[in-house]
Formats: sequence, structure tokens, C-alpha cells
Amino acid sequence: MNRRIRDLRNLGPKTEQMLAEADVFGEDDLRDLGPVLAYQRFKFRVGRNVSLIALYAIAAALRNCDWRDLDKETKRRLRDQANGTG
Repeated sequence: MNRRIRDLRNLGPKTEQMLAEADVFGEDDLRDLGPVLAYQRFKFRVGRNVSLIALYAIAAALRNCDWRDLDKETKRRLRDQANGTG
């Protein structure tokens, strides 16, 4: 089921609009890209002070959990992959 971005946990209408600017329109797009590539596209296309919280929120949305519930190792791995060091 290709749910709207705004219907995913941690993400809302504003994030949905900004992700659309990066050609990410729904849950299927997020899953196909994966959280790191979706975040990188989001940051590249939008560039409006996109923080690592966005990366964590996307990853957690795909797991249907709160981004604050991601463990430190998962956050480190995501951060390293987004920075090209992991």
C-alpha cells in the first residue's frame, strides 16, 4: 500500500511537501530509495537546513516507530551512510 508521506509516523504535511520537491511522493518511494538515499535527495533538492533528525524520522517512519526510539548504533550507521563514511 502506497501511503501518503503525511500518513507515516514522524512525518507530516510539511515534510510531505518538501519530499515531493525531491521526487519522493509516498511510502513506496521511501522504501524503494531507502532512508539514506531519500534523505540525501531531500537535503540536496530542498537544502533548507535539513538536519539529521529528518534522516532518523524517515528511517523510523519505515519501521513505524518514533525516531527517538532508534538506538544509538542505528543512528550512527545511518549518519555514517549519509555522510559517505559507512
